Amino acid sequence: MTPVGTSVGTSGSRKVAVVGVALSDCGRVDEATPYALHAQAARRALADAGLDRRHVDGFASAGLGTLPPVEVAEYLGLRPTWVDSTAVGGSTWEVMTAHAVDAITAGHANAVLLVYGSTARADIKAGRRTGNLSFGARGPLQFEVPYGHTLIAKYAMAARRHMIEFGTTIEQLAEVAVQARANAALNPDAMFRTPITVDDVLDGPMIADPFTKLHCCIRSDGGAAVLLAAEEYVRDCRTAPVWVLGTGEHVSHSAMSEWPDFTVSPAAVSGRLAFERAGVGPAEMDFAQLYDAFTYMTLVTLEDLGFCAKGEGGAFVEKGRLRVEGGELPVNTDGGGLSAQHPGMRGLFLLVEAVRQLRGEAGARQVRGRDGEVARLGVASGTGGWFCSAGTVVLGR
Repeated sequence: MTPVGTSVGTSGSRKVAVVGVALSDCGRVDEATPYALHAQAARRALADAGLDRRHVDGFASAGLGTLPPVEVAEYLGLRPTWVDSTAVGGSTWEVMTAHAVDAITAGHANAVLLVYGSTARADIKAGRRTGNLSFGARGPLQFEVPYGHTLIAKYAMAARRHMIEFGTTIEQLAEVAVQARANAALNPDAMFRTPITVDDVLDGPMIADPFTKLHCCIRSDGGAAVLLAAEEYVRDCRTAPVWVLGTGEHVSHSAMSEWPDFTVSPAAVSGRLAFERAGVGPAEMDFAQLYDAFTYMTLVTLEDLGFCAKGEGGAFVEKGRLRVEGGELPVNTDGGGLSAQHPGMRGLFLLVEAVRQLRGEAGARQVRGRDGEVARLGVASGTGGWFCSAGTVVLGR
């Protein structure tokens, strides 16, 4: 196998596969540190691939430490020759995947480990931090924060715009949460599995109009890791490869006043690029893993990825289309951030679930293609900030 630090292959000639994925302990994890969750997820992903950490020459991480990739790499005992610390919120990991694929394809790295971990829930329970209402009050944000424009309020205002322009109803948005919970019921590792109804969602405490509590993601602890490698590594791995077919990334705005249209997310660009580069289209996807910090995110991302026309997301999510059982397009098959786990920048969890689906390792929540066989194509699309950034990855086996 190629030693760490060795450049092989001709630029643009190498295919890239996901060869290892894993989650750390998730949900309620009161005793671990974020570093420990990073390490647990990383060890499990390497074991999943059947590779040793000495094979890892590329490393990507964000969100922990003063020098995020340096501190975490040191903690994991890694000395990478290619690093990435891109931090664009929840879409960070899909964007990092795009960067890692480019690096591997060009021969600048051979095996790149992406890893994340957070004790967001445990820290609040222990009083080590409080719930943050905003990302700060510097730069462009100084013109919004003084008026009480919280993070959740930004999403709520965008959802209300969609409702006004297209007639989207609060019941349709609630259906996203109901179907996410139905999928979570099939996932033994999901944090919340008890079925809910549209009335349960509507009757909850108001958080930011029109969002009640169940329109919003849960807060959990947890970590995830994904190992990408050049095609020549595949023969040495214990798992079947899941190929990265196409990626796309896009940033839209920082201040809400610079967002041209509250009903269009940056996934409209990242998705188009990813599908074009993969040479496939939305209609060919067997499932979609979408960032769902709020129900509206799922709905508008479905539109922007091309699964339905702009303004038709509300009608699309009705009648159980997002469910694993009987759904036309299973979405967030593990239960998503609304029910399974959401420790912060959740984009890496989307990739883990997508790979497990394509390997046929999802158990009771396994998606089948139109031919009855295990899913062959899927898409993971992360969103960052308040629809500020997006990264989309198309995967296939």
